Amino acid sequence: MSNHYSIELADRLNAGCQCVSLDRAGLEAELERVSPGFHAEVMAGRPHLFSDSVAFVSAEHVQRMARLVAAVERVVALPAYREHVLAWAPESARHRSAAPGVFLGYDFHLGNTGPQLIEINTNAGGGLLNALLARAQKACCDDVEALLPGDLGSETPENLFLEMFRAEWRAFAAAVAGKVGAGDTPKRIAIVDEAPLTQYLYPEFVLFQRLFENAGIEAVICDPRELALRDGALWYGGHGGSRIDLVYNRLTDFALEAPANAALREAWLTDAALITPHPQAHALYADKRNLVALCDDALLAGWGVDAETRATLANKIPRTELVVPGHADDLWARRKQLFFKPAAGYGSKAAYRGDKITKRVFDEVLAGNYIAQALVPPSLRTLRVDEAPVELKLDLRNYVYAGHVQLIAARLWQGQTTNFRTPGGGFAPVLTVPST
Repeated sequence: MSNHYSIELADRLNAGCQCVSLDRAGLEAELERVSPGFHAEVMAGRPHLFSDSVAFVSAEHVQRMARLVAAVERVVALPAYREHVLAWAPESARHRSAAPGVFLGYDFHLGNTGPQLIEINTNAGGGLLNALLARAQKACCDDVEALLPGDLGSETPENLFLEMFRAEWRAFAAAVAGKVGAGDTPKRIAIVDEAPLTQYLYPEFVLFQRLFENAGIEAVICDPRELALRDGALWYGGHGGSRIDLVYNRLTDFALEAPANAALREAWLTDAALITPHPQAHALYADKRNLVALCDDALLAGWGVDAETRATLANKIPRTELVVPGHADDLWARRKQLFFKPAAGYGSKAAYRGDKITKRVFDEVLAGNYIAQALVPPSLRTLRVDEAPVELKLDLRNYVYAGHVQLIAARLWQGQTTNFRTPGGGFAPVLTVPST
């Protein structure tokens, strides 16, 4: 099977395979293994968290996304790049950690020229939920049966994720020897988010807690205000509480600037505990102004980036530019070909398609800290919802650690931006259509 044929076949399957592949009974059994009643807890208020089907991607496109990830990693490693992007980063991002940070999310649309990188996120959610979802699929037709993965042995996403946290700890502990405990594994992890019980992806926090505990690591789920710094260490539960070695940081206060995050910020700046992902990871990868630099061929060449890497970036990142008031007339004239995003935004918040933007909102964008990116419409996945075929938009998230793609998952939705409010939509496993 040629690369071109596998791309065409993936497109045909996304358009024509409308079967339900999600084994709802299998999914319930997976969730009930966590604790009795957990399935009902997960689905309550989250009816569109999981799609009923899968998404298809050609092996060629999977390889192209991996090449883009590798190209970005080569640039991020350059001192000149770091100096450039840290110049506009918050002060807390200038502190350096030996640990690179867990769960980068490289998000792609499949454009006419193949995968296009829309953005990079730190603390990308959904990895463990998607690992569980992939196991709850059944062969709904011959095409799906041929593509379902077999026994992954020790290379399951859960084991990859667990080893990622261990690798973070080893790097951190070696760099700050004497300040924290040594060993291959942290003793106690805090999974931290603001009011975690209210978070849409709270069930994933519970899954991580169980993953860590099954590996012999104590784990708590808490709000950052439940943490305190004293005696050079981070503690949970007040005096007489528990010392925290590692914080799995799910906060969207990427610079840890909010007063509620003061203890975490101080722990980060003093290496009292490993915070991952951390402010510098966000500054190096996820600030959307970085895409402007990654699109600037002359700037990259001046840093000594090789021609092949520059070509990969140019071919796979839509042209991205800073929104500045001096370019207002030009940006307004081109708005239908652009997507406007806040530099430090996440989860499509305050992001606008140019063809939908009003003049009032455009004036707010001009006054804010925004980038404008060439619009790459997402590809489509046709599913049968309530006995009728429905076209859903599709994007692909590559969960990445230290330049290695651990898992690829899809999100299906309708509307201007990604969401979990679409019947038939939600997270969906990705099945790779082989090239040969």
